[in-house]
Amino acid sequence: MTETGLNGYLLEDQIGFRLRVANQRHLEIFAANTGDVTPMQFSTLIKLKEVGVMSQNHLGRLVAMDAATTKGVIDRLRKKGYLTTVPSTTDLRRLDISLTPLGDAFVTSLIPVAQQISEQTTRNLTAREARQLLTLLEKL
Repeated sequence: MTETGLNGYLLEDQIGFRLRVANQRHLEIFAANTGDVTPMQFSTLIKLKEVGVMSQNHLGRLVAMDAATTKGVIDRLRKKGYLTTVPSTTDLRRLDISLTPLGDAFVTSLIPVAQQISEQTTRNLTAREARQLLTLLEKL
C-alpha cells in the first residue's frame, strides 16, 4: 500500500468525482440565474424551440432523458403553461409536445441567460480550453 493506504487511489483524481464537482458548480450557477426552471426543463424547452412539435419519446431521446424523467419534466412544464400535449394524429398511443406562446417567449428570454451561465461555468478556462473541454466531454 502507498502512503494513502488506498494503493494510490485519490478520490480527487477520479474523473467521476471531478465531473460531479463541475456539475454541482454549474447547477449552482444555473439556479442562481434562472430560478423558474431546472437545466433539464430548459433543455426540453430549448430543444422544442429548435426542432418544433415532436413526440414525448423523441424529445426525451434528444435531451438524453429516460422516459419516466421526460414525462415528469413535461408534466411540470405543462403545469407552468410552457408547453402543451395533444394526442398524435398519426399514432393515438403517442403524445405530441409543443411550446405554448408563453413557453416560446420564456425560452427565448432565457437564451442570453443560458449563454452567460455557460460563460460563468467556464470562466476559469480560456476560450480554447472551453472548446477543448466540450470536445473531450463529447468523446466520453
